[in-house]
Amino acid sequence: MAKPILECIPNYSEARRPDVVEAIMSAITSVEGVALLDRHSDLDHNRTVLTFVGPPEAVEEAAFRSIARAAELINLDQHTGEHPRIGATDVVPFVPISGLTMQDSVQIARHLGKRVGDELHIPVYLYEEAATRPERTNLENLRRGQYEALKREMGTNPDRDPDFGPNQVSPAGATVIGARQPLIAYNVYLATDDVSIAEKIARTIRFSSGGLRFVKALGMLVEGHAQISMNLTNFHKTPLALVVEMIRREAARYGVMLHHAELVGLIPQAALVDAAVWYLQLDQFKPDQILEQKLFGSLPASQPPASEGSPYSPDFLDALASGAATPGGGSAAAYSGAAAAGLVSMVARLTIGKKKYADVESKMQAILTNPRLYAMILPWRSSWTPLHLIA
Repeated sequence: MAKPILECIPNYSEARRPDVVEAIMSAITSVEGVALLDRHSDLDHNRTVLTFVGPPEAVEEAAFRSIARAAELINLDQHTGEHPRIGATDVVPFVPISGLTMQDSVQIARHLGKRVGDELHIPVYLYEEAATRPERTNLENLRRGQYEALKREMGTNPDRDPDFGPNQVSPAGATVIGARQPLIAYNVYLATDDVSIAEKIARTIRFSSGGLRFVKALGMLVEGHAQISMNLTNFHKTPLALVVEMIRREAARYGVMLHHAELVGLIPQAALVDAAVWYLQLDQFKPDQILEQKLFGSLPASQPPASEGSPYSPDFLDALASGAATPGGGSAAAYSGAAAAGLVSMVARLTIGKKKYADVESKMQAILTNPRLYAMILPWRSSWTPLHLIA
């Protein structure tokens, strides 16, 4: 079985006081087994996004400690910033990376939510896959009116009742906790300070206004430029390149150009590869044409050490046929399943790029990017987790 790895990407309503951000980061890294992968602070948004991974129990504990520290150090009554927010720790999403199901992540989110409500007395709302009400699935619904509206309405409007914790807010506000699939946080800056143009483009491209599926977008002014701030929630079905080109087309309608773009946090490798393939028109591209992937795949060090009775060991079949109780049916079934998944992957790759199979290419791409397929293959194939499963 793959080693359980959980990712957490919390957003904190602070970026202008580095000492506060450092204190929150220290709370996270104080938990053994947790690796802090990335920090992104935006002064205009006055918001910091941290990314960390580790075993589920350690990641949950690190998230709890960071929420507690942020509540001590951040006062939303004094907070200003371009980005919508309702809490000192505004949102805490969990993403299963390996050895975990989405339902596992949902249970972790709900357990943390109850603990934050009971022990820290912070109102908690559950969202995305962990949501207990359909209308709370989307984060924007929970943030409507921001902290100021929440402060006025909580306790009087039943729709504002939290899933856990008190029915009133302190200066730490409320926290939204949930489980979701990997997403890309991506911002495009326009060569203008006219924020109304960014707002119009955001309205055109976001799904809630009739735009692209799996795109959430807002227009705002950041660093003197009109910015389109986005979350791309399924880059396989709505590719990054398609989003960029639609923004470029809409910007041209208003006589402006794209100035630059930025990522917030980390991006799956597959999303960058997809964009490169699209822009370079590499219709016959195969993933093993990437030098690093080919190199790492060929190195002996990429294979887990073989042990007696392991499928990596030449004597696996002999050990399976022996009178010993292990390895047994479970190992044989898992190895057979991994081999079958490998053949499915092979057929999908042989199909992609062939003109006569163009009508099923999207299905083949979906098969290749299915985490369940990789979850079957990887424990038998290598000791590393592919970057496209990490977001």
